[in-house]
Order: sequence, then C-alpha cells, then structure tokens
Amino acid sequence: MLRIVHDDLSLKCVKKRRVQELTQSNRAVRLQCAKKLLQMFPDDKVNFIWFTDEKVFTVSSQRNPQNERLYVPAGIKKKQVAAERLLRTQTTFSRSVMVSVGRVGVSKLV
Repeated sequence: MLRIVHDDLSLKCVKKRRVQELTQSNRAVRLQCAKKLLQMFPDDKVNFIWFTDEKVFTVSSQRNPQNERLYVPAGIKKKQVAAERLLRTQTTFSRSVMVSVGRVGVSKLV
C-alpha cells in the first residue's frame, strides 16, 4: 500500500498539527472585539498599548507507561518482588514554571 501511494500516486504522508478551530463567525467576532478595544484607547490619549500573555509549562516530562518495565531474573515470580519496586508513583502537583510575555505597540486593524 505504501509503495502504491508513494511511487504510483506520487503522494507523501504529512503530519497534521493541533490548532484551535475557528469558524468564520469566530473570526468576525474576534475582529469586532479587537476594533472595540482599540476604540477604547484613542491615539491622542495613549501612545502605546501593553499586550501580555501567560503560559504554564510543566517541568516534568511526559511518561509513557509502556516504557516503564521491571526486569527480574528468570524463575522469580512477580509476588516475590518487593511491592515498592512494582509501583509506579506520580506526584499530585507536578513542578511547573509560569512564563509571562509582554509586547508594547499600537496596532491598526483593517
């Protein structure tokens, strides 16, 4: 199947990206709200607008339980292994870092 798709049909496989779905009505509402925001701050009273955003990044890496195996010698039964070695623990609150970004500028929407 792969040979037919690649060689005969001259197609290639590409990975899709995860993005937020926006309909035309969502885009129109966003544009309208942005225009209202700019009207609240006229150019003669404010010479810049400060845009900020925050994002929380978790420090711990994602875990794949299929990669977490325990290897014991042949002939040893599972009930003979210490219970602490068989448990896969996970903290309730993982460590995280919050990053804040700001931008100064005046933008005109068309």
